[in-house]
Amino acid sequence: MIRTVNLSKIFRTEMVETTALHEVNFKVSKGEFVAIMGPSGCGKSTLLNILGLLDSSDSGEYYFEGIDVSGFGERQRTNLRKGNIGFIFQSFNLIDELTIFENVELPLLAMKVPPAKRKARVEDILDQMRIGHRKSHFPRQLSGGQQQRAAIARALITAPKLILADEPTGNLDSSNGEQVMQLMEEMNTAGTTIVMVTHSINHAERAHRIVNLFDGHLVIERSEKVFESINRVV
Repeated sequence: MIRTVNLSKIFRTEMVETTALHEVNFKVSKGEFVAIMGPSGCGKSTLLNILGLLDSSDSGEYYFEGIDVSGFGERQRTNLRKGNIGFIFQSFNLIDELTIFENVELPLLAMKVPPAKRKARVEDILDQMRIGHRKSHFPRQLSGGQQQRAAIARALITAPKLILADEPTGNLDSSNGEQVMQLMEEMNTAGTTIVMVTHSINHAERAHRIVNLFDGHLVIERSEKVFESINRVV
């Protein structure tokens, strides 16, 4: 589903040049659950933004579903994101002035889905996330865990092929974090491909594969089989 070839990204100011990514070669197959780890500032979020077509690289190639999207302009990236890619953020990114129903409905409005279908789909996904009873509430009236479930509902509402999650449990306590991880595992089991940035090794080990970044370089990659062999030795 995803393949990058020598992907590089440099941020420049008048005084400083910072290499966020340096010739990163990365693949994700359809149906995989991949965790990206590394210290702050190593390029994790930059890579996620490029994979999600929110940003573009300075050099290298990025293939999404076999299409080289490296040279796509902003409008082309926006059109490709619709219905293909969903995002889950650490800060939830819900709009305070909109109800939970309206927040989750937004991607369907952008896709011009008819009102009756929008209503049915939003209510169904909110019930799946176990917050249907909160649909008329505003984000500030929900707990952190409920807000993140609303954010997951919004990410899933268009049935995207790929979910990109940037520290999805970062602002949650352990109990709510566990609930979010369970939801993500259920999404993956149902066939959704997931790429997740996290600082939590416990959560990363729930993925099929862990990719480590350091100073913009992909330095270590570990799979389920590695963990299984470690567990047998221990």
